[in-house]
Amino acid sequence: MKRDINIFEFPLNLGLIKKQHEIEPGVKKLPDWLRAFDFHKRIDPKNIFRLESPPYAMDFDEETQVKNPHQIIEYAKKQSEIILKNFDKNIFNIIIGGDCSILIGNAIALKKLGNFGLFYLDGHTDYIPPQLSPSGGIAGMDLAIVSGLGHEKLTNIDHLKPYFLEENIFCVGNAEMDDEEYVEQIIHSKIHYFDLENLRKNGFRKTSEDFLQMIHHNNLDGFLIHFDVDILTDEIMPAVDSRMEEGIDYSDLKEILQPLLNNEKCCGIEITILDPDYDEDGIYSPAFVENLIQIIKNKEE
Repeated sequence: MKRDINIFEFPLNLGLIKKQHEIEPGVKKLPDWLRAFDFHKRIDPKNIFRLESPPYAMDFDEETQVKNPHQIIEYAKKQSEIILKNFDKNIFNIIIGGDCSILIGNAIALKKLGNFGLFYLDGHTDYIPPQLSPSGGIAGMDLAIVSGLGHEKLTNIDHLKPYFLEENIFCVGNAEMDDEEYVEQIIHSKIHYFDLENLRKNGFRKTSEDFLQMIHHNNLDGFLIHFDVDILTDEIMPAVDSRMEEGIDYSDLKEILQPLLNNEKCCGIEITILDPDYDEDGIYSPAFVENLIQIIKNKEE
């Protein structure tokens, strides 16, 4: 990575539903947790920007059929303002969550900047309408929302719907294959979809190269990488909200990310869902930080 780097911290947890034993989801601690493992120091960013999360709640909204929509919408607007105020096409952006609902604010900002693509690397599709969500948590519907599927209050903020065109999105790595109705939603969309099995068949690096060809062919202004840590195998990263046994390892992650990060049209990467409360002894996070820094800095071990 030859470009300067900015870090944005968006420790939002309102898109997740707290588990019975939790006071609130611990993903809001992720920026500080990464800092404790010297992530920020070693990345050596030009600037660090932060937007604190509103107080945690589980307010179900009858109109939108999701939880906490009003707080998330307001946060997304403020988030997009911070990004727009500090955006420089020559600077790479590392955006740390928080849960996956931070994608909404990032998407709004990019839509205001031009026509962008999205590489959605996640152990789930997060592409369902509210009526298929058992929890009502927006973090499980964020890809749908930024693609225009869902209530207008969320999908059409500032009259920008859709924030990403479906044909400009790759959804990569879904391991939640046992729910047919869940998977059917994205299969019937225009999104380029590679579940975990087909990702392996197509090849990790080739899938990224296919995405870059699409970016070039559609003459897009740039693209964002969404990286939900639950794409990693449970063996190496169990500290997530919705654990999946299957996934990719750090070698696979490098194969996927390096072609994308080395492309000049990559404006940044958002990192979500790692919950420090599920790694209190710091067993899994050091390896995560080390591998991520090496991938971003394009260094070999």
